[in-house]
Amino acid sequence: MTGYGIAEQTYLSKKITVEIKTLNSKQLDLQIKLPNELRAAELDFRNQIGAKMLRGKIDVVITIADTDLTQTYHIDQDVVKAYKEQIEAVSIQLGIAPADDMASILFRMPGIFNVPVENYDEAFVNKVSETLDQALNIVDGFRIQEGQTLKKDLLHRVELILSLLEQVEPYEKNRHEVIKQRLTKNLAELTTAGQYDENRFEQELIYYLEKLDITEEKVRLRQHCNYFNESCDEDQAGKKLGFITQEMGREINTLGSKANEVNIQKLVVMMKDELEKIKEQGCNIL
Repeated sequence: MTGYGIAEQTYLSKKITVEIKTLNSKQLDLQIKLPNELRAAELDFRNQIGAKMLRGKIDVVITIADTDLTQTYHIDQDVVKAYKEQIEAVSIQLGIAPADDMASILFRMPGIFNVPVENYDEAFVNKVSETLDQALNIVDGFRIQEGQTLKKDLLHRVELILSLLEQVEPYEKNRHEVIKQRLTKNLAELTTAGQYDENRFEQELIYYLEKLDITEEKVRLRQHCNYFNESCDEDQAGKKLGFITQEMGREINTLGSKANEVNIQKLVVMMKDELEKIKEQGCNIL
């Protein structure tokens, strides 16, 4: 599910910032960027994120910035002096006029700034983990909010399927009579004298109509829809809801193959359309 969270914390002279972005994905796809000095703790951070974010494409960026810039970079005056002497010597040797702005040249030369090597102790790593947890909680809040909206949409579409199922009944009442009349007409056209064993015909017709009966499919579809609604409130119900939608689709398909009536077929197509939307949204559920 989509989400965004950012958390900041200052510890000693360091500002810790954790930014997390999540997108929908069936699996956990975690990308984490952090300073090289924190690489030793990367596995712990990954486990911490994975325990909270079970699925999704997750991008995590951890940055450490100094709040006391006077302690961050130091100019190595001996190196600057050496560069200056060499530039002046080359200028005299080659007859090159001295530069008007020597400082701008010197400060572009490599190696004049000494950057202290950071060694983050366990206390500092714990502060980073604490900040990460804060960002995860913010993201989780976004995802919960989106989940409530998603749940409302899913329940609405299940309700639409049940409503379409109720509309099947008026067409179903006349369906058997229409099938019987069509079979009688076809049978009369196939017989030379229009005579046939009516008892045998009734037996075959009953067998045929039983094969086309959709009562069981309607009952099971209602049960699956109700089960879907009940399961929406369970934790980590994504896979379970996926299985239920498969069963719903199976009953809808059987209903369509047995319908033998154009208006019911139209309703079945509309049910399939709503079910496909449920399946698409279902991929976003943990």
